[in-house]
Amino acid sequence: MEKKYNDSARLGIKAWAVEDRPREKMLHKGREVLTNAELIAILIGSGTVKLSAVEVAKKIMAGCENNLNVLSKQTIKDLCKYQGIGPAKAISIVAALEMGRRRQKADVLERKQIKSSHDGFAFFQPIIGDLPHEEFWMLILDRSNKIMGSERVSIGGVAGTVADVKVIFKKALDCLASAIIISHNHPSGSLRPSEADKALTKKVYQAGKVLDISVLDHLIVTDNGYFSFADEGLLG
Repeated sequence: MEKKYNDSARLGIKAWAVEDRPREKMLHKGREVLTNAELIAILIGSGTVKLSAVEVAKKIMAGCENNLNVLSKQTIKDLCKYQGIGPAKAISIVAALEMGRRRQKADVLERKQIKSSHDGFAFFQPIIGDLPHEEFWMLILDRSNKIMGSERVSIGGVAGTVADVKVIFKKALDCLASAIIISHNHPSGSLRPSEADKALTKKVYQAGKVLDISVLDHLIVTDNGYFSFADEGLLG
């Protein structure tokens, strides 16, 4: 008697049609046609005895609301909670997302001149927009508002970070800056400035006037938006 069974349930990626395998699909059809899960499957390389790499990747994406911004906030420890993901595979995913973040920053640097609050947001968002903790940064500009460099001023926790005005202007003076833009992120997603944010902004702005270094803006940055003290008339 002929034994019947479901072959597809036992087949790994190597037994799929060539056009359905992520690597081959990219090779023959281009990177644009791959889903996020298929791209992640390429990064992790292999799945488990029961799950293909694509199936493992789909579980990761499902656990991140099928949102790459949510995925980018996952730590190596977070990713290792998924079946089939060990430290090496988790590191590959985190490294790839970090490369994407740095590319965004490089794209902004190529424009060099900051002309508006949105330009400042475009610079800082890839750096601090999706961090799970607060960081305070500054953008160092010349007389034409062209980017000379950027510096991290401080790292904090989920609820806040402390920025020292002396540290901010030491970095600015070391670079002979003509102007600066300061920025920090709110992991909560709130764009409302706290009273501490307002007080620090005024303190930095007044110090800049004494040192003849223009403080052009203070930006609060989140995943998908920003608050500009300059736009709202709250700098001084």
